[in-house]
Amino acid sequence: FCGEGAAAAVLCVSYSHSDDRFWLALTVCFVLCPSVLVQLTLIFVHRDLSRDRPLVLLMHLLQLGPI
Repeated sequence: FCGEGAAAAVLCVSYSHSDDRFWLALTVCFVLCPSVLVQLTLIFVHRDLSRDRPLVLLMHLLQLGPI
């Protein structure tokens, strides 16, 4: 999960330096959309299995839920 995020960040920086806005937007979209869906799914799983824990919700808001 962290490796995928790091690779996407490096790719976004590379696209930004080459002024390739179309591929930058696609990369950001393909990284953020699935990540947000995973976070929402994991929030519902955690709520069903345990009580609300502030640290778990903070991790999901920071997009680090799978870790």
